[in-house]
Amino acid sequence: MTSNRVVVLAGGLSHERDVSLRSGRRVAEALREAGAEVDVRDVDADLLRLLRDDPPDCVLPMLHGETGEDGAVREVLELVDLPYVGSRPSACRAAFDKPVAKAVVARVGIRTPAGVTLPHETFRELGAAAVMEALVAKVGLPLIVKPARGGSALGCTVVREADALPQAMVNAYAYGDTALVEQLVVGTEVAVPVVDTGSGPHALPVVSIEPVGGVYDYSARYTAGSTEFNVPAKLSDAVAAACAQVAVAAHEALGLRDLSRSDLIVDPDGQVWFLEVNVAPGLTETSTVPLSVTAAGLDLGDLVADLVRAAIVRSTL
Repeated sequence: MTSNRVVVLAGGLSHERDVSLRSGRRVAEALREAGAEVDVRDVDADLLRLLRDDPPDCVLPMLHGETGEDGAVREVLELVDLPYVGSRPSACRAAFDKPVAKAVVARVGIRTPAGVTLPHETFRELGAAAVMEALVAKVGLPLIVKPARGGSALGCTVVREADALPQAMVNAYAYGDTALVEQLVVGTEVAVPVVDTGSGPHALPVVSIEPVGGVYDYSARYTAGSTEFNVPAKLSDAVAAACAQVAVAAHEALGLRDLSRSDLIVDPDGQVWFLEVNVAPGLTETSTVPLSVTAAGLDLGDLVADLVRAAIVRSTL
């Protein structure tokens, strides 16, 4: 693909800027090894002018967090008619909002934990103490509190005792104005990438996740050696196949394209639960997608190059 020039977008202003920069560097290096001409650009006031003055053949958004996954940057790329890898803006918005994504996948029969969505304003106006008492009574303990929008487990807290709930709500609201309070499903966490280079979406090998400290938080995700990843996953073939089926079904139900990663959990009975889906999954040295790509016998650079080619072809149709 020596004739194609790709601009990788990395950085941005979200809480996940550092992860985005690492993902961008990794994927840029992989694309160069695959023969592409690659520029890495941050999202700033000069970006649109640079893209319009010297349009690349394709843009690859590797932006994590709200500025990269809520569809807004993709809206602008469509305004200037630039091909890009990834889902359309409307699909990004639905996937990025965890309660919305949960509702969409539940309609197609995918199991997802019971939960309550609470804007900070409602939480405050109705009285925090009364709301938290009702939460514990309805959802039960243990539960998990997380920002309704965002990734990398930032602002997420597992709550096993009622007196830990107030701080958990504060943690979630520090990263957004809406919190999602969910039933905590205990089991094996797994990540399932779904790719589509033009012949339909299919799941890559399932990755099982075992954080050394027991919680797959931000540190466990991005600190080398903090988590044990297994691919193939430590699951039976039947359960792994069920995980793959759920990931593809979620990808299709949400109208995603090119690449996604579903985060699931398998309970002790072998039931698969959908937690969330990521439209711009991390591609850092400690991310699950590259592990799955390698386990599938693929090269990361070649796979991303195929996605780039598919995006360019799509733009001409």
